[in-house]
Order: sequence, then structure tokens, then C-alpha cells
Amino acid sequence: MANKKRTGLTVVVTGASSGFGKGVVQELGAQGANVVLAARRTQLIEEAAREIGPNALAVTADVSQEQDIKRIFDEAIKRFGRIDVWINNAAVGVIGPFTEVPTKDIARAVQINVIGTIYGSHYALRHFKERKAGTLINVGSVSSKIPYPYYTPYSMTKYAVTGLGAALHEEMELEGFDNIHVCTVHPWATDTPWFEHTGNYTGHAAELKPMDDPEIVIDAIIDLIDNPKESVDTGVKAKNAALSGRLAPVATETINAKYVQKIIQDAPPAPPTSGSLHEPMQSGTGVSGGNRERMKREEEEKKRT
Repeated sequence: MANKKRTGLTVVVTGASSGFGKGVVQELGAQGANVVLAARRTQLIEEAAREIGPNALAVTADVSQEQDIKRIFDEAIKRFGRIDVWINNAAVGVIGPFTEVPTKDIARAVQINVIGTIYGSHYALRHFKERKAGTLINVGSVSSKIPYPYYTPYSMTKYAVTGLGAALHEEMELEGFDNIHVCTVHPWATDTPWFEHTGNYTGHAAELKPMDDPEIVIDAIIDLIDNPKESVDTGVKAKNAALSGRLAPVATETINAKYVQKIIQDAPPAPPTSGSLHEPMQSGTGVSGGNRERMKREEEEKKRT
């Protein structure tokens, strides 16, 4: 028998065609929630919606376009009558020496990661204020607490997402909306298709070590629906990094920077790519990205040579 504990709850999830977003809609849909899947890859979200069932709605959208956010909102209200939870998960990455990354790629990261989150937050909170209830969940990153060199465009956009969430949380408290919650999730590097989709100008394969399982983040996002908190660091590694950053910020940033540089330099060669920044990629469609298996194979090959 299907789990129906969330019957009647309506949740919008952007970036729902893979990674965290796909995992969240699959789990919430299985629990009986009404889920609105938003992403650029129409075929993937329509397939996922069919698999979930009649309580799922797919809406093709580029979150950097306000008219697309409005369409997500309008279609969700038309189909389900209200929105209880809005999850701004859609994000793109671009890595490499800052001066080697094309400025159009940097601007695109800002448009999707920052402007897209602003648009989603704006539409969601206006609706929540009318209803005097609702939960907004924005996906930040450990790199929004500790700066990541060579991930500069991504890191700066996630700093903006974290700042947005913190300020909006205070606004809701000041205005007396006790039942409106603004939450920000800060994951560690996670094994999702993000690393396959990222724009990459490092000259090496995109990877970070060690990676968390995506289920850690998916569970944390869903838990915020029942137990909303202003800020959550997901998993042991993210918690430890955040604590280290608070207690010894200079040392943490220095060690982290050298570590990131070494990982990039040790990764296999790879050609430059803009990834999925400007056009969605057909590959990388799962919740997991298979990065841990790939990196394990690379380590085994190094040992044999």
C-alpha cells in the first residue's frame, strides 16, 4: 500500500530533472504529496511525473526567467489550489581560474543560482503571506560558508543564496508570520550529476573528495518540512567544516583552498566545457552522478601504473 502521510500537501521543486530535486519529488510523491516538478528538461520531468502518478505535475521552466517562475506558480495553483512548500533547488556550476572562465558563463550562473532563487522566493512568500503559512527551502552549499577557490562563481552565488535566506527569515519574524518558515540547506560536495553538468575550465575532470551520498541531503530537505530550521548543514563533513570555519576561519580557508587546488591538479585531464549552463544536457539524469565509482576506478588505475 502506498504511503499517504503527506496527502494534500503541495510542494514545488525546481531543478527536478536530476540530483536532489529528482530525489525529493520521488520521495514526496511516494508519500502522497502533490509535487510540481520544474526543470528545463521537459522529457525527463514528464517521465518522472508519470512514474509518480496523478499527484505530480511537470512544468518546463528556466528559473532565470520570471515568466517561467510565474508559470510554475500559476500551474501549481490551477492544479492543486495552493502551495505549501517551495524548494529552490535549481543551480548550475562553473569552475576554473576566475580569469579563465568566460564572463557569459559567470553571468549565467548568477542568473540561475541567484536571480532564479530570488524569483522563486518572491512568488512563494507572497503566496505564503496571503495564506499566513508555508515553508520556503533554498539550497545553499558548504561553499556559501567557506570560500572555494576555482569554484568562485558558484561559491559567490551560494553566499548570496545564504544571505537571502537569512534576511528573509528575519523579515518573517519581524512581521509576525510564525507559520512561515525560511530555511537554507548547506550540503557538502555530493555525488549528483552536478559535476557532470558544471561548466569546467580547470583543464581537469570536475570532482571533489570525499563526496556525500545524495540521500543525506534529500532526507535533510524533506525533514525541514516537518522540522523547519533557519539553517541546516547536511552530514558530518558539512557540519565539521562549518564549525571549523566559525572557530578558525583563516586556517580553515587556507587549508581548504590548498586542498581544492590539489584535487583539481590530481584529476584526469579534461577539455573546457560550458556544461549545462546555457543549454540543458541530455546526460546526467539520475539522483546519483556515479562520481564516487568513477573516482575509485581512477585511483585503482593510478595504482596499477
